[in-house]
Amino acid sequence: MKKLTVNVCRLVLAVTFILSGFVKAVDPLGTQYKIDDYLGAMHLGGLLPDLASLGASVVLAAVEFCLGIFLLFAIQRRLTSRCILLMMVVMTALTLWLALANPISDCGCFGDAIVLTNWQTFWKNVVLLACAVIVARWPQEMFRFVTRSNQWIVINYSMVFIVSMALWSLYYLPMFDFRPYHIGTDLRQQWQRTMDGEDLPYADFFIESSDGDITEQVLADSSYTFLLVSPYLEQADDSRLDLINQLYEYAQEHDYVFYCLTASSAKPIRIWRDITGAEYPFCQTDGTTLKTIIRSNPGLLLLKDGVIIRKWSHNDLPELSETEGALPLEQLEIGKMPTDGPARKIALILLWFVLPLTLLTMADRLWMWTHWLRRRSKLSKRVHNNQPKQYKNEKK
Repeated sequence: MKKLTVNVCRLVLAVTFILSGFVKAVDPLGTQYKIDDYLGAMHLGGLLPDLASLGASVVLAAVEFCLGIFLLFAIQRRLTSRCILLMMVVMTALTLWLALANPISDCGCFGDAIVLTNWQTFWKNVVLLACAVIVARWPQEMFRFVTRSNQWIVINYSMVFIVSMALWSLYYLPMFDFRPYHIGTDLRQQWQRTMDGEDLPYADFFIESSDGDITEQVLADSSYTFLLVSPYLEQADDSRLDLINQLYEYAQEHDYVFYCLTASSAKPIRIWRDITGAEYPFCQTDGTTLKTIIRSNPGLLLLKDGVIIRKWSHNDLPELSETEGALPLEQLEIGKMPTDGPARKIALILLWFVLPLTLLTMADRLWMWTHWLRRRSKLSKRVHNNQPKQYKNEKK
């Protein structure tokens, strides 16, 4: 019963830490924003530069994911279980403060994938803390999936995988988009429902030009609309300016609407225009909403009939050849919904991470089984050879 209890608690902790670390790694910028929220709630805003808080988000994701994997495979059982117990003590105390003071509405434990209230998060951590105490008390009761001689493969492979996932998501966009502005979202319908009084996360979405609020006008456009999103232009990456301007010229040639949405004031907009030669119109939108829409500064959205059909990071903006530039979006691949949906992405994760570790586990168990058979055979022969001759003759 003790062994069963320890291993059930070990699996609960492992799955929770793996899920928590993974969703943070696929959205490191979202984790950075949450770290900034915590620092602001503690009156420590501005203490860490952006690069440091971004690095902290990647490290936090990697630590949680790897601890979950190590616990699942029972690697360094004493050290891993004690590290997890220490993390749960700190996290439980932190979430108790969040539940009592309520400085932020969501702890961000599972990113945007699973949103819990502060009290739900606290009681979840109480359960996990109890599991961590049990596992740390009897770590040797956890059975191994791989032997000590092969556990270094799991350690290194897990670290490389999760850090690569975080860096990939930073350079491009999150592999899995759990936010309310993911590809396929009918913004016009959702915004209209919000305006009708439904409690949806689109209340702060607005597009305001010099002529007033044009949100409904933009979302009601049955044609294509390009939205260049930059929460704050003074922090935006300006390495792809020529490509952005080329896309604006393409939109003009084909009568597509092109706006830049930002929360910056008039001065940063004027500086951006001077630096980039931008001729596209600028509109005001809430900065937090823009950070939620796309994890890139700047990033590009393509709408059609109010539906988000494409999103690009500034590192992955579409480049149109001379031939493609003469064609409308209806005839181009970028004008259609992407085919790599969540199912294909999950299959890639299974192929590149789960399958190799599964094969390693099977090979390791097979090697241990054959090793055990050889040892048993040698022992049997040794016992047989050491038997008295009279006993052997009687046996014959």
